[in-house]
Amino acid sequence: MAALESIRGVYKVVDTQEIDVDIYLPQPERHGSSAQYPVIIDIHGGAFMLGSSSMVNMDQIDDCLSRKWIVLVPNHRLCPKVNLLEGPIQDCRDLLAWIYSGGLQTSIGTHTDLPYALDLDHVFAFGTSSGGTLALSLGFGVPRPVAGIFDMYGPCSFADAFWKTTLTEIKSKLPPNLSDDFINQVFSEDPVPITGGVSLEGQRVGGPNFSDPRQAYAFTQIANGRVMDVIFPSGEWDKIDPIRNITNSFPPTFIVHGDEDKMVPQYLSKGLLSVLSEHGVKSGMRGIPDEGHTFAAKMKVGSQTWNLQREGFDFLESLI
Repeated sequence: MAALESIRGVYKVVDTQEIDVDIYLPQPERHGSSAQYPVIIDIHGGAFMLGSSSMVNMDQIDDCLSRKWIVLVPNHRLCPKVNLLEGPIQDCRDLLAWIYSGGLQTSIGTHTDLPYALDLDHVFAFGTSSGGTLALSLGFGVPRPVAGIFDMYGPCSFADAFWKTTLTEIKSKLPPNLSDDFINQVFSEDPVPITGGVSLEGQRVGGPNFSDPRQAYAFTQIANGRVMDVIFPSGEWDKIDPIRNITNSFPPTFIVHGDEDKMVPQYLSKGLLSVLSEHGVKSGMRGIPDEGHTFAAKMKVGSQTWNLQREGFDFLESLI
């Protein structure tokens, strides 16, 4: 696959900090300016503390472009200096408002004279891991939700006992000399970062760099079952937990989740599917055989995993 090119948009400014989004445009239609383009927001993973817009699966972007969708891959502020609701969730919701209010159309117009009329009735949200949760957060708590959601193994049910479980496999990889003073340097970062040095999706060979306080901090919290405590200390789960915010008007939702996931157990997604079904929300789920967490980064086009996860994009396309 040839390298995909994007244009940069700024959807939000906090004080003087620009929060940006990579905009990928499909090849323009040949039949004039009447073509309308659905939009899909593709949100990276990273336990709400790591990752960036560069750390997503480019083959999935290419798949969406081939469907004549405009793909937006945003950065957002990273926890823990800002909490989940006021940082990542609010940023993604502000991105959605920016799309609906004409900001995306204006941004595209500053980069190209080609006609890209947006189909604002079909703005979709997609994300992997924490990005899946953020995609789900665009289905509630907003004046105008997205038209459909594709959630790949996103965390939910934040009060579940699992979220306080020690993950021994991760803990065994932590260096023994990580001090609180060192990892807590994340609280002195100014401004709040919108990119973290590694993705949990596994794109970087060799794993995390524990000489970076942010990476060391994040993996320490994951290993010790403290992620929810540090990203949303108030524990007011009704405000942020997707499973507590499903109503009969929630957008159609498709879930993909690895059968062998140990970092976000599949039963959590099955519980979400059950609640969606109870409320009559159009929904579906595909378990992926033999796959653990973060498989999206490394799956190969044409593989069984690739073909099965595409059902999520097919689901969204069926809504158009």
